[in-house]
Amino acid sequence: MKKALISVFDKDGILDFATSLSSLGWEIISTGGTSKKLKEAGIQVKDISELTSFPECFDGRVKTLHPKVEGGILAIRDNEQHKKQMAELEIEPIDIVVCNLYPFKQTVLKPGVSHEEIIENIDIGGPTMLRAAAKNYKFVTVITDPEDYSKVVDEIKSFGETTPETKEILAAKVFIHTSHYDALIADYFKDKLQIKLPKTLTLTYEKKQDLRYGENPHQSAAFYASIRNDEGTLTQASQLHGKELSYNNIGDTDGALEALKEFEEPTIVAAKHANPCGVASAPTILEAYRKAYEADPVSIFGGIVVSNREIDEETAEEMSKIFLEVIVAPSYTQKALDVLTKKKNIRILQLDTIAKKNYGQKAKTVLGGLLIQDQDTELLPSEGYTCVTERQPSQKELNDLMFAWKVVKHTKSNGIVLAKDNTTVGTGPGQVSRIWALENAIRQGGEKVKGSVMASDAFFPFSDCVEAAHKAGVIAIVQPGGSVKDQDSIDAANKYGIAMIFTNMRHFKH
Repeated sequence: MKKALISVFDKDGILDFATSLSSLGWEIISTGGTSKKLKEAGIQVKDISELTSFPECFDGRVKTLHPKVEGGILAIRDNEQHKKQMAELEIEPIDIVVCNLYPFKQTVLKPGVSHEEIIENIDIGGPTMLRAAAKNYKFVTVITDPEDYSKVVDEIKSFGETTPETKEILAAKVFIHTSHYDALIADYFKDKLQIKLPKTLTLTYEKKQDLRYGENPHQSAAFYASIRNDEGTLTQASQLHGKELSYNNIGDTDGALEALKEFEEPTIVAAKHANPCGVASAPTILEAYRKAYEADPVSIFGGIVVSNREIDEETAEEMSKIFLEVIVAPSYTQKALDVLTKKKNIRILQLDTIAKKNYGQKAKTVLGGLLIQDQDTELLPSEGYTCVTERQPSQKELNDLMFAWKVVKHTKSNGIVLAKDNTTVGTGPGQVSRIWALENAIRQGGEKVKGSVMASDAFFPFSDCVEAAHKAGVIAIVQPGGSVKDQDSIDAANKYGIAMIFTNMRHFKH
């Protein structure tokens, strides 16, 4: 008689599966709560202790860790020596193993959960059985996903057993599943013990959605989310309207959200290609949107707009005047949604915790490797900024300088941001030369540059940026400092009466 060992925490679909196997003449072996549930349903079951002649013990910690279980799974059926040993040791083959694991993920995410409860939800016997069955997949069918029950039953009905192709696929699913499970446990201990950069690194994510394609149509792609409930991130947003997010939508929106989190006052960040192209803060979100739009009415078209305040009807009316790819806000009035949803393709996302900041690590793949770093969560060093020029910035200038400094922090390097009245005037992102970045920002800002302030994500190696800024009408500058030729820039600023502060902290974003 063929034997199936069933021991599952998630019992969804297990009664139908076990009933089908039993009706096909299979013997069902089971453990603990699974055995009880199957018996209550009228299914004939052999308890694991009957098979092993050893009781379940230590509050269920030891049930299946026994040679009659592991031997029945791992024995190679066409190996004569194995067959002989099985007969001598009275070990019978187990042909199907059905197991899913203690809910470690659900446990570790529970608010206020104790360390002791987390430890008790580390499954030992389950992964051991699964890995044993997956290793011996040539002879053993192993199921960890309830979605595979019907396929296995159908194949047994049709062919008398599971096909070799299905066995191999199911084995692969096991190793993917157990490696994910172990990575969750490792991640918990890394966090608990604050092990930031371990000697070996395992990361695990769960697929949130398949994407139509990647950056370009010929590239396949998917969006994966951390298993933690990372509030304030795009993975937690709910989509209220529009087409599915694309690969580029996700990357660009993430960049906009990172910039938005720098601001507490009502603020709009408009972004293109993950760079801020129009940013404004104002007493109301309507005024902030209008200012952000005017900052760059060209680039915002087809861009991303994120808001840290509710979108009302009047703001929605303004937004609907142009084509936007994505809008993200903590909430929308019903009238605002009535306006925005008239546009078929616009993606409207709601993120209640949009202001929540996250202080984890960031990863970036390179060919053959992975870069890990802390997120850039600081704005200024603890000692603050230093004014290095004869003229001190006025309070208004200082406000604008700090506004521009927040924006340039999220502008691809080499980055320059010009700002005035808590609004960007011009941005120069991602240039190979800092003077080119400034020239682009000046060209974009036009006449609005006069009376603005300038922020640079890194120091000036020459005085050329100060010279160009003065010529365009810039009146104050914020930059990290640290160049061997800092004095050249300071001298130029003093010559033109420009106030300049050094932050002693750079914000490269590559």
